[in-house]
Amino acid sequence: MNLTLRPGTPADAERCGTICYEAFKTIADRHRFPPDFPSPQAAVAATERRFAHASYYAVVAELEGRIVGSVFLDERSAIASVASITVDPAAQNRMIGRRLMEAVLQRVDDRRCPGVRLVQAAYHTRSLSLYTKLGFEVREPLVAMQGPPLALHVPGYTVRRATKGDIDECNALCVRVHGHDRSAELGEAIERGMATVVEHADRLTGYATGLGFSGHVVGEGNDALRALIGAASEFSGPGFLLPTRNGAVFRWCLEHGLRIVQPMTLMSIGLYNEPQGVFLPSIVY
Repeated sequence: MNLTLRPGTPADAERCGTICYEAFKTIADRHRFPPDFPSPQAAVAATERRFAHASYYAVVAELEGRIVGSVFLDERSAIASVASITVDPAAQNRMIGRRLMEAVLQRVDDRRCPGVRLVQAAYHTRSLSLYTKLGFEVREPLVAMQGPPLALHVPGYTVRRATKGDIDECNALCVRVHGHDRSAELGEAIERGMATVVEHADRLTGYATGLGFSGHVVGEGNDALRALIGAASEFSGPGFLLPTRNGAVFRWCLEHGLRIVQPMTLMSIGLYNEPQGVFLPSIVY
């Protein structure tokens, strides 16, 4: 098999984005789940943004000179994350996915990252098997939750738009909960006007870079988490990712009409601290 791997470039975006859409849709249709992207154009646009971002590392796989897959590594924080890995459905069963994963894991080793994470569709047993063989550990069962905005207020908790002045407090909270911050992602969300914070007793007790697939949430406790979910104007993409071990918030979401879209799994290699608080991961981790 004449397979070659090379660094990705923006010129690869359309082909890689189209493969991304087709790969996710094929496996989702097979298991009767909705696809991650609503259209090929949405997948291409997301792929273009990753190629254009200075902190995303991309590897493209070519078979006989034609692109058949790609993988992106998000390097915005101390913990790297596999943002997406996709292989052309017509080129499956040739260990292309494994080769792509080995390439980004080598990148993690070369950069001496303390850890790497990913979120995978739990119904996709082949990817779960591959990641486990490569050394990933299952850390958290998740569900993607979706539904209409709740427009709920938790007494004593105030949710507002985050500003640059909140970054230090948000980072300190993330360090307390996870052992590291996600400052770059937070800063980007604030610039886009997507980030929110929640305050209780004149103190910041949680923040969100967005309620949906691409956003993460960190909080001191469940009331802060409920307040951020309750105040969200929408749940973007397929929905937000909720750890099912948090039974109290899981039940609260179901009782307020939110539905499960799909099961997912948070996995990691290397540094992983059991969260000392509540959280919602993003699709990258």
